[in-house]
Amino acid sequence: MDYRFSKKVTGLQASAIREILKYCVDPTVISFAAGNPAPEAFPVDKLSEISREIMNDDPILALQYNITEGYTPLRDLLKKELQTKGEFDPERDELIITSGAQQANALTAKVLCDPGDIIIAESPSFIGSLNAFKAENVELRGITLEQDGVNIAELEEVLKTGRVKLIYIIANFQNPTGLTTSLEKRKKIVALAKQYGAVILEDNPYGDLRIENEDIPSMKSMDDEGIVCYSRTFSKTLAPGIRVGYISAPKQIVNKITVCKQVDDVHTNIWAQVLTYRFMTTVDMKQHIERLREIYRKKCRLMISQIEKNFSSKISFTRPEGGLFIWCTLPDDCDMMTFCSRAVQEYKVAVVPGSAFMISENDKTTSFRLNFSTPTDEQIIEGCRLLGKLSKEMFGD
Repeated sequence: MDYRFSKKVTGLQASAIREILKYCVDPTVISFAAGNPAPEAFPVDKLSEISREIMNDDPILALQYNITEGYTPLRDLLKKELQTKGEFDPERDELIITSGAQQANALTAKVLCDPGDIIIAESPSFIGSLNAFKAENVELRGITLEQDGVNIAELEEVLKTGRVKLIYIIANFQNPTGLTTSLEKRKKIVALAKQYGAVILEDNPYGDLRIENEDIPSMKSMDDEGIVCYSRTFSKTLAPGIRVGYISAPKQIVNKITVCKQVDDVHTNIWAQVLTYRFMTTVDMKQHIERLREIYRKKCRLMISQIEKNFSSKISFTRPEGGLFIWCTLPDDCDMMTFCSRAVQEYKVAVVPGSAFMISENDKTTSFRLNFSTPTDEQIIEGCRLLGKLSKEMFGD
């Protein structure tokens, strides 16, 4: 049968990098290609204990339908925490629990954007959100990502078109680059959004995983006109499998997101919401977050030390202040896909080609992404040694 797909999905194609990533199922391959938290970071014992308590104390709560907005005690707790940081205005904002930050980002685009509207994103950016935006048949415009955030002049030029509905920014330890937007640029982005009437979608999945330097105020905390939607997730601080995220945004936007979420999945897994709430209210969260930071601080520093020790000097790389990723860049005249293909096929080390994160996979890049959270210390050491051997073979010392 000749299936006629909707216009919303016609333009979505399987990524060419699947040919590389499929090698990751080989147990002999060292994978730096994942985006997962460290397995040792999961508080398995505590989550198991709380799960048993939920099923013993109130099983019907965990098994029955619940309201779309989310488990009320969890929502109230999150609102209170955000309010202390200036990231929630009870007079203007509302909060809804979502199935991870991915759903929060996708629904924000759905309720704000029509086909042909422009969404601005950093270039490169998180592929999951880019695909969600493409499904709305919008026009994606990538803004060059510099060491301290997006190029402000480029950003304003696109805003001047008058067609920009949404500015998507991962300000802390960005995926895929690991870069952090400076305080100065955060202020400029908020000011430009106000000037040109655009909404900012500030995605902060990694904010709690800072391993160097001090926290920088969020753009949401600078918002006094209701132009910032702030999405977060427990995927990196508890576990991604529970699929609990949330978004704090102006009430009118959250009201529309609620209606769309009712259509999508009725509500986020209520057992997981209760689990999250009980974890937050029975565990020393400050101590828990510091434990996670120490895990990632050690892994990140180890990978950087091995890159410095092994890689060709022709390869540059970012030094993230947190998060899960390091962004490596080959010389301008190099074939990045050849490097990535040889890495996995000949040296048994998988990395993610930078083209996966560009606005269009046809956009030129010589970069690739490394993940330091998932591999063991031994794998980091050996994987970097092998990549270093390949890099020196291709580019010299």
